[in-house]
Amino acid sequence: MKKFVLTSLLCTLIITAVSTSVTLAQTANKAKIDSLLKAVSADNQAMGSLAIAHNGSMVYQKAIGYSAVSGANHTEANLKTHYRIGSISKMFTAVLIFQLVEEGKLTLDTKLDAFYPQLPNAGKITISQMLSHRSGLYNFVVDTAYQTYMSKPRTSEEMLTAFAAQPSVFEPGSKAEYSNTNYVLLGYIVENLSKKTYAEVLKQKIARKLGLLDTYYGGKTSTLKNEAFSYVPGDGWQQMPETDMSIPGGAGAVVSTPADLVKFIDGLFAGKLITEANLSLMKTLNDGFGMGLFQLSLGPKKAYGHNGDIDGFSSVVGYFPEDKVAYAYCANGIDYPLKDLVNAALKIYFNMPYTIPVFKTPVLTTEDLDKYVGNYSSLRVPIKVVVTKKGNVLVAQVTGQPSFNLKPVAKDKFAYALAGIVMEFRPIFGEFTLKQGGGVFPFTRDDN
Repeated sequence: MKKFVLTSLLCTLIITAVSTSVTLAQTANKAKIDSLLKAVSADNQAMGSLAIAHNGSMVYQKAIGYSAVSGANHTEANLKTHYRIGSISKMFTAVLIFQLVEEGKLTLDTKLDAFYPQLPNAGKITISQMLSHRSGLYNFVVDTAYQTYMSKPRTSEEMLTAFAAQPSVFEPGSKAEYSNTNYVLLGYIVENLSKKTYAEVLKQKIARKLGLLDTYYGGKTSTLKNEAFSYVPGDGWQQMPETDMSIPGGAGAVVSTPADLVKFIDGLFAGKLITEANLSLMKTLNDGFGMGLFQLSLGPKKAYGHNGDIDGFSSVVGYFPEDKVAYAYCANGIDYPLKDLVNAALKIYFNMPYTIPVFKTPVLTTEDLDKYVGNYSSLRVPIKVVVTKKGNVLVAQVTGQPSFNLKPVAKDKFAYALAGIVMEFRPIFGEFTLKQGGGVFPFTRDDN
């Protein structure tokens, strides 16, 4: 009798949860999400495309902005516009690695020296550590030399030579630190064990299985394929240079659409690509890193997924297991923080309180910017920031990095949304405070 009562209670709870979830999808305030995206688009705060699905069925899709901007010619983005998804590619690579494990061609304890003994600590580094960013391999994209070759084709041999020349950052397994090098190498291992190119394996073992018609290994951007160029804000949208896709490989070379990304993560969590046990390993966090997945939060709700940035593209894909809700946003132009925009859309979807902001960018003249110009340094971090102007646009450049345009958001306050940077100036004192990723760093003008 007790067993019957408990079983009945459990069934009631399950039915209630399913009904609530279905009702949620049916009553999602799509008009309000439309209003949000219309607001950011009208003020040139963002360009891109959003998709939300519930229980495997698409609930919401919308594209805003342009896929190409050339002078007065603007090509509007649509739901089939393809975007470079940057590090979301790592999710695909992780899945391909776990598929090889399930085929018995690899284990998570296999050492890197089985493939590339010339790399630092190769005899100690495991596949598991590479998947979870615990290898200690130097992150090649932070090397100043990277900027000199990023737009040129490179062979795997050339990349391996560059990787071998950099010493380990820490002892394998001792901690976690994000490194693109891990996933470039994992992509090479996929090719080695499959005897096919990454592009072929991606198509065969993921895209065809899930019917992803708009997901593939990228190349030079082509408007004939409805591929978007990427832009940063400045005097209008300024086109970004392209990374040659031979360089990021399994760490960042995939092209897709939000609709395909939603279908991909739905398929992953539905057990269509790897076993539940291996999915559990992907989700298990160690120092904040899973094996190809991160945890993403929306208040008390927890999702699993990944974000990605490459050139001026910025993307995110996530899945809320309890709600069976998947979402993806791909941007080729961001002047409003991606996280804020996506979380706003999700809050509206989940019927959480949210007020659409009124965007009104302050208009400054070139003379207004003079008081911010100068060379700044900080006692907290060993970098310098050079602030200049180009017309009526304020420009900043950090030591060893490309310059970026700053957008005025309030009195004496500027932002660079793509990197999550906010700079609050106190021009009368020749100072500014730089805020990024929870850090707060004071800078003072050198001629003070």
